[in-house]
Amino acid sequence: MLLLAGVAAAALSACATNSADPVTTGSLPPAQMQEQALQQLATQYKSRPNDKATIIAYAAALRQAGQAEQAVSVIETGLATFKNDSDMKVAYAKALAAAGRFDQALTVVQNAIDPAQPDWMALLVEGAILDQSGRNPEARTVYTQALTVAPNQAAIEANLGLSWAMSNDLKQAEADLRKALTMQGVTTQMKQNLALVIGLQGRFDEARAILAAELPPDQVEANMAYIRSLLTQQNRWDLIKKGA
Repeated sequence: MLLLAGVAAAALSACATNSADPVTTGSLPPAQMQEQALQQLATQYKSRPNDKATIIAYAAALRQAGQAEQAVSVIETGLATFKNDSDMKVAYAKALAAAGRFDQALTVVQNAIDPAQPDWMALLVEGAILDQSGRNPEARTVYTQALTVAPNQAAIEANLGLSWAMSNDLKQAEADLRKALTMQGVTTQMKQNLALVIGLQGRFDEARAILAAELPPDQVEANMAYIRSLLTQQNRWDLIKKGA
């Protein structure tokens, strides 16, 4: 089923592929592929506990597997070696946010950002944490800053759109999500989130067409049913923020 990734989930899951990421082959179901990747990274981490790329990749895999507190522990151990490393701090903030420790996560990521040369990914994570904390206008200010640093990054524009959706401005959300699809780094999740926003405006045929280009028929219909169910719930944006 469509993950309905809220801004935080989308941003905090975003990370560049690196050499520590395992390569999986074949046609395993997604859950089995995730488990296989996690096992491979656990093995790599055991043999190379002080390798930065391995630490970050393993923590990311743990987060994706729903083991946020273990991801926090892995990064905290790594920070003993990489105390002032900005990549490690951003990874730490992601893990903390995944564990629901938003205030601490925000402090960590803000300390990782160099005001003179801010990194767009760190700003993206800061905005995501603010959105997850319900501070949507502040999040949009941060996304706007990130766009001045990296004006062609789809992830930033997509998160800006979802932030507007969280404030129930569906038209502006749609505009930003459509703009994101013209940028660098477009993902299938962004397309699915556009379908969500369009569906929540009652344009079901259009939403279904977007989903059909990304998902098998049974998942398309499951997601359409979910979108319809959201329309009947007053707290639909709370559901999306939590990753539903």
